[in-house]
Amino acid sequence: MRPRLPRETTIVGFVVALSTVATCGLFVQGVAGAIGEAVSGGPLRPAAGGTAAALLVVVLQGGLMWQSATRQIGARSRIALAVVAAVCFALPPLLGPAWNAGMLAVGGMLAVTLPERLSVPLAAAAAFLAGGITLATGADGLQAVIAGLGLPIAGLSAYATVWLCLAVGELRDARAELARSAVGEERIRFARDLHDVLGHSLQAVALRAELAERLLPRDPDRVARELAEIQAMARGAVQEMREVVRGYRITSLRTELDGATAVLRAAGIDCEGAALPADLPRHVHETLGWVAREAVTNVLRHSGATRCAMAVRTDGARAELEIVNDGARRTAGAGSGLAGLRERLAAVGGALQAGPADGGEFRVLATVPLKEAQ
Repeated sequence: MRPRLPRETTIVGFVVALSTVATCGLFVQGVAGAIGEAVSGGPLRPAAGGTAAALLVVVLQGGLMWQSATRQIGARSRIALAVVAAVCFALPPLLGPAWNAGMLAVGGMLAVTLPERLSVPLAAAAAFLAGGITLATGADGLQAVIAGLGLPIAGLSAYATVWLCLAVGELRDARAELARSAVGEERIRFARDLHDVLGHSLQAVALRAELAERLLPRDPDRVARELAEIQAMARGAVQEMREVVRGYRITSLRTELDGATAVLRAAGIDCEGAALPADLPRHVHETLGWVAREAVTNVLRHSGATRCAMAVRTDGARAELEIVNDGARRTAGAGSGLAGLRERLAAVGGALQAGPADGGEFRVLATVPLKEAQ
C-alpha cells in the first residue's frame, strides 16, 4: 500500500510552525535575560524593545518560510529579509551578547529567500559579520567561530526543509499526472479493442446481409440460412463487446483464423487456412489473434481480393503470422487499425510489416517473441 501524501497546506503549515519554534528558541536567552533584569528593577526599555524586535523577526521569518514553501517569493520578501538581517545584527551590539544567537536566523532566511548565486556569497559574508559581532560583544574566539559556522548551517537546514516540502508537492503532482495518464491510456486501449472487435464483426454482418440480398430472388432457403448466420454474428458481436467492457475477453488465434477463413470464403474469396504450431503461449495467441482479425477486416473492407493465404510459423524464439491477399489497394501503414496493431505488437516486443508485395499482393507480417516481455 502506498503511503498517503499529506496535503500541501499541511506540509507548509508544519514547516512554518517548525521554523517558527526554532527561531523563537534563538531569542529565548536574550528575551528571558532582558525581562529578568526589568523584573529585578533594571531598565524596562531594553526588555520591551528586545521582545518587540524578536517578535518582529519571528513573524517575518514565518512569512518568508510560507512564501518560499509555496513559491511566492517576490520583491516584498527581499525587503522583509533586509529587515530581519538589520534587526538580528543590531540587537547584540545594542543589548548585549545574550542576543548573539538571533543572528543565526539570518542564515536560514538568506537560503530560502534568495537564489543560490546571491545567497551563498551573502551567507559567507554574514557568517564573518556574525563572528565579528560576537567578538565585539565580549565573547571569546570559540563562540565567534561557533556563530560564524552556525549561520551557514542554519541556512542549509532551512534550505533542506523547504526543498523537502517542495519535493513532496512535486511528488503529489507527479502521482496525479500518472493517474491522469493511466486513465487516458486505458481509454485508448478500450477504444482500440472496441474498434478491433466491432470492426470485424460488423463487416462480416454487412457482407452476409449483402449476400442474402443477392440470393433473395432465387434461393430463399439459402437466404434463411444467411439470416440465421447474421443473427448469430450480431449476438456474438454484442457478447464480445460486453466482454471488452468487462475486461474478460481473451482472443484465441485458432478461433480468429477459423472465423476469418469462414468469412472470407463466404465473401467468395479463396482462402487457405493456417495450421498452428503446438503450445503457443497465451500472449502470442492474443496478439496474433488481433492481427488476424484486423488484417481480414481490411481484406474485406479495402481490397478486391480473390485469394488470401494465411500462415503461422515459429523459429524457436519468435512466432510469425503472415497474411497475403491479391487485391492490394492500400499504402503501408494506412488506417488507425494498423496503427493500433503496431502499438499492441510493440508492447510485447513484436513488430508489424504491412504493405504491397510482388505481383500486386498486399502482405501483413507480424512477429511476436515466444517469451513474454517483462
